[in-house]
Amino acid sequence: MQLIAMITMLIDHIGLLFFPGEVIWRVIGRIAFPIYAYALVQGYAHTSNFKRYATRLLLIAVISQIPYQLVLNDAGLNVVVTLLVAILVLKILDHTRPGVLSVLIISGFAVFMEVLPFDYGAYGLLLVLIFKYAQSTGMLLMHLLLNCVYLFSYGWTIQMISILPTLVIAYGPGLWKRLESMRVPAWVWRSFYPAHLFVLTLVVYVVRLGAGE
Repeated sequence: MQLIAMITMLIDHIGLLFFPGEVIWRVIGRIAFPIYAYALVQGYAHTSNFKRYATRLLLIAVISQIPYQLVLNDAGLNVVVTLLVAILVLKILDHTRPGVLSVLIISGFAVFMEVLPFDYGAYGLLLVLIFKYAQSTGMLLMHLLLNCVYLFSYGWTIQMISILPTLVIAYGPGLWKRLESMRVPAWVWRSFYPAHLFVLTLVVYVVRLGAGE
């Protein structure tokens, strides 16, 4: 699972930077975020120290922000910030009685993440909530509905591909357990996002320098 997330994210960013006219790179890249969102939910459920888990996300977000702005988006907040806010919402909801207040909390954070330039915006938060509270068929249908809303609202056509990992999560528990057993070192998993952004920043700088820009 972790290897698939890292590889497809790297493919997505390489395509965005070096092959912007070839959509296949971005299509493959749509697989990454649902896996990261699912991993966040699993990490939240099994962590023995929420503060340490959230602090680690904050550190990765801060380290990643400068190369993210230099290479991918000169104004936005990177995807780890999105995941950090999502896990904070999960924590708040765990201490809130289900009902109107919970809906208001989710709605408020969703609007906040749409107004400010969060990577994936409210979509990221809502997908995390789907993985947290829905199961099997419900999870798949809610993710499909979310994709349809963003398709018609923002034209996120290739985002429909992101349903594939959710399909595996919902209906492929045997396959998923096998993928889960293929662990990568913790330091690789935690450092890959900022590390690959730094490397891409260096490559872009060298390419631009060579082109005389």
